[in-house]
Amino acid sequence: MQTGMYTETERCVRAVQSKDARFDGWFFTAVLTTRIYCRPSCPVVPPKPQNMTFYPSAAACQQAGFRACKRCRPDTSPGSPEWNQRADLVARAMRLIADGVVDREGVPGLAARLGYSARQIERQLLAELGAGPLALARAQRAQTARILIETTALPMADIAFAAGFSAIRTFNDTVREVFALSPSELRTRAAKKSAPESPGFLSLRLPFRVPLNPDNLFGHLAATAVPGVEEWLDGAYRRTLRLPYGHGIVALTPQPDHIACRLMLSDLRDLTVAISRCRRMLDLDADPVAIDDQLRTDPLLAPLVDKAPGRRVPRTVDEAEFAVRAVLGQQVSTAAARTHAARLVTAHGEPVDDPEGGLTHLFPSPEALAAVDPAALAMPRTRRTTFTTLVGELADGTLQLGVETDWAETRTRLLGLPGFGPWTVDVIAMRALGDPDAFLPTDLGIRRAAQELGLPSTPAALTARAAAWRPWRAYAVQYLWATDSHPINFLPV
Repeated sequence: MQTGMYTETERCVRAVQSKDARFDGWFFTAVLTTRIYCRPSCPVVPPKPQNMTFYPSAAACQQAGFRACKRCRPDTSPGSPEWNQRADLVARAMRLIADGVVDREGVPGLAARLGYSARQIERQLLAELGAGPLALARAQRAQTARILIETTALPMADIAFAAGFSAIRTFNDTVREVFALSPSELRTRAAKKSAPESPGFLSLRLPFRVPLNPDNLFGHLAATAVPGVEEWLDGAYRRTLRLPYGHGIVALTPQPDHIACRLMLSDLRDLTVAISRCRRMLDLDADPVAIDDQLRTDPLLAPLVDKAPGRRVPRTVDEAEFAVRAVLGQQVSTAAARTHAARLVTAHGEPVDDPEGGLTHLFPSPEALAAVDPAALAMPRTRRTTFTTLVGELADGTLQLGVETDWAETRTRLLGLPGFGPWTVDVIAMRALGDPDAFLPTDLGIRRAAQELGLPSTPAALTARAAAWRPWRAYAVQYLWATDSHPINFLPV
């Protein structure tokens, strides 16, 4: 599996004929005779190879005049792993498009964030994905519209604008073209399977590639949860979300073949962004088979992978929030870091209403934290300087931490801040920036695990040994951490 796989016709045909779900999202199969496109694992009888053609994105299929299959719903495939394991222009553009930037700021806004011309971005996306930013955003709007049509009782006009369409006619035409059904027909089909959600809530399924081990993923999020912002309740990780148009509350529950997602949004225009950020936090677009196969090549890591395959990297819904929390957690216990963060939340977070649990606030914005009196911070003077410098640069835009950031440039920028050593920078790179190759050779838990396994335990020697694990060293960190009995490694009961 790699970039451009859709051009390897024989390999794609074999994946379709074996209905291999591992390839869902890597490429799409368009059937020339029916003008329908499918995911590789579509349950219908595979078409003849001569009638198949392959595309790298759902948007490219739609742009070529193919409609989404009603059986396998290819538009709901897990996203391509490429966009979360690369830091080049196309990957950063795709992360921004998933975050709704084209709908909110247009292609000029996308280009401005990336520092390239709109023409350059269009050319590179077309070359690799067969569709430009507008077509990719259109495909995303269609999927958002489908979710709202099938899971709510909202009027179609409200759904059209919430999904990002500028006109109801465009909404109707797009839904018909993409799904070969009118919006009302989509709702009628969905009503036969399940009743719409209660007002104010949306329930949907977040797909992923199997296997997925939820233990360290949800265990980490629950064990480090900041009171008021996050909680574990009735088998679900719940948290508040700061979103472009308002705020939200999400409950995420691990299931064998999907993550159940229950959303409450103050503005439905934030649906696409909320889904994208939750998927990113749970690392749902990862390719666990490729990752685990690479890590198994080390005979000392292989038993850990075989024991509990499919570990993901627990990430974040808010990069700036995570950076602040990483500083609060420097050289203190998990409990102490939660206490520090909870005090900031109570004093400076924005209150929210939670009708179903105990969430009370949004995590404070960098702007709010930059206005805090440093003397009021209960931390050593050097860490206080680290904290105030970080939130000051985040607030004035000097430091950018978002899905569009260049990982190498951001690392260099962070290392230049007072109090930012390799551990803090690498944990931010791993969990906030999403670098799959971030590594923590100085982490005490990693060094202890390495020593117990017979791996080199000094940072330099361990880094040299870990070269064979690239580009998946962040996942190796999860397997090494899992050798400890810390609560982050266990699904809460």
